[in-house]
Amino acid sequence: MPAPAQSGLTTALATWVSAKESALPADLQHQARRLLLDYLCAAIVGAQTPAAQAVLDLASENYAGDDATVIGGGRLSPAGAALVNGTAAHGFELDDGYTPGSSHPSAPVVSAALAAGQAVGADSAHVLRAIVIGVEVAARIAAAGHPSTWRRGFHNTPLAGVFGAAAACAVLRGLSAEQTASAFGVAACHAGGLFAFLQSGAEVKRVHAGKAARDGLLSVEMARRGLTGPPEIFDSVPGYFSAFAGDAYDGSRLVDGLGVQWAALNTYVKPYPCCRHLHGPIDCVLAALEAGQLHVPTIDSVEVMTYEVASHHAGIDVGTVLEAQLSIPYAVAVTLLRGSPGLLEFTPEVWQDPRVRDLARRVQVRSDEALTSRYPAERPAEVLIRQRGAPALRFAVAQPLGEPSNPMTDAQLAAKFTTLTSDILLPAGVDPDAVVDSALGTGSVSDVLGLLRGYERARAGS
Repeated sequence: MPAPAQSGLTTALATWVSAKESALPADLQHQARRLLLDYLCAAIVGAQTPAAQAVLDLASENYAGDDATVIGGGRLSPAGAALVNGTAAHGFELDDGYTPGSSHPSAPVVSAALAAGQAVGADSAHVLRAIVIGVEVAARIAAAGHPSTWRRGFHNTPLAGVFGAAAACAVLRGLSAEQTASAFGVAACHAGGLFAFLQSGAEVKRVHAGKAARDGLLSVEMARRGLTGPPEIFDSVPGYFSAFAGDAYDGSRLVDGLGVQWAALNTYVKPYPCCRHLHGPIDCVLAALEAGQLHVPTIDSVEVMTYEVASHHAGIDVGTVLEAQLSIPYAVAVTLLRGSPGLLEFTPEVWQDPRVRDLARRVQVRSDEALTSRYPAERPAEVLIRQRGAPALRFAVAQPLGEPSNPMTDAQLAAKFTTLTSDILLPAGVDPDAVVDSALGTGSVSDVLGLLRGYERARAGS
């Protein structure tokens, strides 16, 4: 039987979300802008994917409207825009994440906040505050249940993301504490998402964030119309945690330091378009290349030691984009042969390259007990490269680039945006540098979205 739930969690969280507080401190305002820019990068690139296009086609038929912007797809109802944008933002493994919860909070949260914000005509400060609150809620709920939720086969991004999306929309709709708690109860009935995609590379994984964004938004709309959800969903048995984590969760992570110690300041940014579990090994290989002691044709084997969760990403036979983005052997091989991986490294021309396939087969991934003990506080990795006629080389990282303790600067974040979006935006007459300057500077959220209108028109006409 599950252990008795902790009490007061739902009320405390809902009360905090619904509080009418002053403007965000400067560091959180800036973080909200970083989150927005990185989200837009992920969504612009992800909008090109077949998964995002399929969801856009579906939403265009079922969520007609003119209230909210679809990035790269015109306008739809708020629920439709949240669904499509969330799918796009999670569509090419570029979205940010929160290591203690092994989740991606911004894809569902920002998608819902932008859609709801446009629907109610919220000003920029209100939308940015909603984003921060939503990311905070999503990150804390994910961390409270991880890794138990993961061990039970659930994907934390939609599991926790639906609550973050609901929290952001509750802020924008001005819900009371009681309404917010009810919205959380409704959202819990939408929570879900299985990790089964990992074994097959199924593209439904992309939709997880979009579904969470849409359902979080709709949960708030239901609650504000009087539909009730279970009022103490994080406290009760049965409830959210007892259903998804059993008795292995830490409810204190929902409320300890709430409003003082910000999880939203401790999200990571991805420098490479692939699963975060691959980034530590990639950084090790890049360090090996930089050291200048490698002669790739002489490599006999590569051993990757990592934490248990990451060790499951060991597929070798890559045949889809997602399989490539979830494979440590593939990431190691392609980095050894081509350097820092970008969008081109996850295309059929590269994964079908016989040299890449041969090298990937020489990569072994194993779980290391000492490294596992450091996760999720860290994402450590060690790589041992054995070459013929030369000493073995060992490289290790405690945290991959982009973590709060090893951060990407604003300049690096801007470079990521311009590098990955220029080929998409420039032909549509949109200046990527102008988007960066507006997002990280003093531009309003409406200004930032307005700069993308040329891209919207180009996509609508295609």
